[in-house]
Amino acid sequence: MAASKKQTEPMSFSAGVDKMVDAGLAHLDLAPGIAESIKSGHSVLQVRFPVRMDDGRYEVFTGWRAVHSDHRLPVKGGIRYAPFVDQDEVEALAALMTYKCAIVDVPFGGSKGGLLIEPRAHSTDELERVTRRFAEELVERGYMGPGINVPAPDMGTGAREMAWIADVYRRLYPQEINNLACVTGKPVTSGGIRGRVEATGRGVQYCIREFFRHPEDVKRAGLSGDLAGKRVVVQGLGNVGYHAAKFLSEEDDALVTTVIERDGAVHDAKGLAVEKLREWVGEKGGVQGFPGAKYIKNGPAALETECDILIPAALEKQITADNAGRIEARLVVEAANGPVTFEADAILKKRKITVLPDCYVNAGGVVVSYFEWIKNLSHIRFGRMDRRLDEMRGERIVHALETATGTTLSAEVRAELVSGADELALVRSGLDDTMRLAYRQITEVVRSHRRIKDYRTAAYYVALEKIAHSKMEMGL
Repeated sequence: MAASKKQTEPMSFSAGVDKMVDAGLAHLDLAPGIAESIKSGHSVLQVRFPVRMDDGRYEVFTGWRAVHSDHRLPVKGGIRYAPFVDQDEVEALAALMTYKCAIVDVPFGGSKGGLLIEPRAHSTDELERVTRRFAEELVERGYMGPGINVPAPDMGTGAREMAWIADVYRRLYPQEINNLACVTGKPVTSGGIRGRVEATGRGVQYCIREFFRHPEDVKRAGLSGDLAGKRVVVQGLGNVGYHAAKFLSEEDDALVTTVIERDGAVHDAKGLAVEKLREWVGEKGGVQGFPGAKYIKNGPAALETECDILIPAALEKQITADNAGRIEARLVVEAANGPVTFEADAILKKRKITVLPDCYVNAGGVVVSYFEWIKNLSHIRFGRMDRRLDEMRGERIVHALETATGTTLSAEVRAELVSGADELALVRSGLDDTMRLAYRQITEVVRSHRRIKDYRTAAYYVALEKIAHSKMEMGL
């Protein structure tokens, strides 16, 4: 009886990641021990510390920082604040960071942090005291620093928390000239970079755009044409889901027909107004009652809505063996970390539903974090040295065109030709280029490798090959 019960227990998050890695390793001929070296986590720090609350009482908090691989330094990964976070989740997310950075050619190792807390249950002052104390614990134990371990925002944290963390490091190491590079995702006024807030959602958009640039891939997924008019279901209207939905609907003319949130889902076959829905959720605390849309009380069931593209952008383990057989999307785009379990992935694969994996899709955040880290180390904003030069060159091109043709260019065309790239334009350009190149590396494996026909295995194959090469170069 006990054995039967054990067989039905769901696989842990970290075990699921390992299984997916194993699928990629099966196609690589690595030297003995290298595979185990890649999969093994380096270290995990657990801390417990008391913090005084506003009412004078003390509350003890538990936090973790996991380092999966330091084959590249610094290691990189966000800090998550959630009431359900645990060590297994943090370790799994750290491992995903290792593979994610390798796929998009960002020279970081993988790390992740988590704090067991419900942010909404605390005042701003309490959150600041907790964050600063957690940062002190990480710094004093060697789990944070510009060249060692660089945190970033994740679920439950944002630019505000990163600014507090950066201030803690600066106060502890005032002589460190690169102290701003100890953390990314900071406010622009505190050493951050333009485009970081929406980076992950923008990266989701760019990877879907690149998918639709390849007609053979689109056809294989049972779709046709471009993004315009495609029906999109988005789970989670947080930072990632909101920006992905907003950009896809406003810039690519996709129809976001369903949005799933904590209190249920809303549906409109003609397409939801994402910006207005976001404002509604901010004011009302949920999607229920949004004007002009059908309300669905059972939010998770809305994952099974018929659509062209399903974007789970909330939590891990949302598509499982229980509901994978009822998913009606042709393309699943994993904007969240681990939203499809290992068992569910096998079912979707059998049903010939295309899955773009999280280890590639949501890498936009770490790509732009890398740009911010480089900016902090170089102590100069992108575009400062060449923007005006580009504008002067543009003016000369306009002058040459007008002289040669005897006409005057329109104000719109002139503005486009003479504008120099600012920081935001350069960040978007770098992110777009990174997502395109990574997609092409993944699809090259799918096209050229006889036994690899899914994007997840191909993505891990790409990552593992790069990591193995790096480790062997270092003699590990």
